[in-house]
Amino acid sequence: MSDEIRRQSLWTGDYYNQGTGPNDIFDTLKEECGVFGVFGHPEAASLSYYGLHALQHRGEESAGLCVTDGNEFHYHRGMGLVKEVFDKDRLTSLIGDRSIGHVRYSTSGDSRLTNAQPLVFKYRDGDLAVATNGNIVNAPKIRKQLEQSGSIFQTTSDTEVVAHLIARSSKPLVEAAKDAFRDIVGGFAFLLLTNDKLIVACDPHGLRPLSMGRLGDAYLFSSETCAFETIGAETVRDIQPGELLILDADGLHEDRFAEPERKALCAMEYIYFARPDSDLNGANLHSARKRMGKRLAQESFVDADVVTGVPDSSISAAIGYAEQTGISYELGLIKNKYTGRTFIQPSQELREQGVKMKLSAVRRVVEGKRVVMIDDSIVRGTTSRRIVNLLREAGATEVHVRITSPPFKNPCFYGIDTPDRKELIASSKSIAEICKEINADSLAFLSPEGLVEAIGGSNQSDYKGGLCMACFDNDYPTRTDFDGEEKFGCGC
Repeated sequence: MSDEIRRQSLWTGDYYNQGTGPNDIFDTLKEECGVFGVFGHPEAASLSYYGLHALQHRGEESAGLCVTDGNEFHYHRGMGLVKEVFDKDRLTSLIGDRSIGHVRYSTSGDSRLTNAQPLVFKYRDGDLAVATNGNIVNAPKIRKQLEQSGSIFQTTSDTEVVAHLIARSSKPLVEAAKDAFRDIVGGFAFLLLTNDKLIVACDPHGLRPLSMGRLGDAYLFSSETCAFETIGAETVRDIQPGELLILDADGLHEDRFAEPERKALCAMEYIYFARPDSDLNGANLHSARKRMGKRLAQESFVDADVVTGVPDSSISAAIGYAEQTGISYELGLIKNKYTGRTFIQPSQELREQGVKMKLSAVRRVVEGKRVVMIDDSIVRGTTSRRIVNLLREAGATEVHVRITSPPFKNPCFYGIDTPDRKELIASSKSIAEICKEINADSLAFLSPEGLVEAIGGSNQSDYKGGLCMACFDNDYPTRTDFDGEEKFGCGC
């Protein structure tokens, strides 16, 4: 294979590890998006900046802010990290006491500024800015209908579909928004901003997380509660499934566009996506992940010398596994946090050993040891195999892999950028076959029952603990078939 062909297969974007799709060296699940909103604070732009910075793990591709002082919009969007998109002068120019912001995940396609959010539109009643996290399953079908009736789209984002539905309605904004949310199917958390209103909505199943906070008299909204901690705000509550909040000059108005349906918050938020210092449905993520590790140890104990977690999402679970078994927890794997967005193409040798740019095994910790490697999921299996081999190359005598989720067998329709089902290794191979494929001495996954019990939280009486586990069991909470025009992944 020529160097050019190798380069094309591993490097398809402007920076390393951007949008490499099935050929991605790191085949972990792609981040979702994050939204942050402020209503009623004179430093709305600065608060949103720090809020988005706390949500950076949910998306590293682009960031944006739209701020209003009640008279006009001031907004800026850009490709890159929050700190790359905004500087002091830029933030100073974003004047107003209400804002919505967005960080977008890295995607295998449509990586362009036009898709960066918030999207800003002119419509009959003035300005409208929209930011969302999630995916609208029936977006292609609605988009086709809108185009046939004259709508002209500027982006490939699902978010624009909702904006067109609102703009085409003859009803007042709030009623138009309710109708639009009733028309769409999927998992979503929306923030809609006009010069006099902020509208907040969550899908009827609560698939995507969204919380409300307070800072003085100001209302705050965030995909994760960790952002409230960053700016010294108080977490008030989660936005409920089907709920619609309207904030205007008269304060907060609680409403809804749909009755709540089966509660189904994405299980991968607990397993992988959310930061360990966030809370979801009354459960702290670090504590929940520790319980996952403990339960995994009860279900799949193996005698070993060292327990280590794949950073960062599996560290808490590895600590729990170690505490339950009495096996020593060690930092056997170290993550290099600065490789994700380098504009310098690595050498051919480093491209072929790409995982070593992301992770390093600590030889003095694992050499001559039987190692239990804790990870959150196995997607295609290629990354797991590379990490197992890293540990073996560092001298581990045995590598036993333990996964804090059930086997990932099905694609997500609600906001996680997952491969096709045929590319998911667990959809076609047995656990024994996967174990052989990743070169491990043993392999075990957390049971679905163990996952629900370990997460705990406030929804234990709900069906499956109030979780969506369709990626494990193929039980989708919404309709997913729209005559071949449905879509999965992230449509933000």
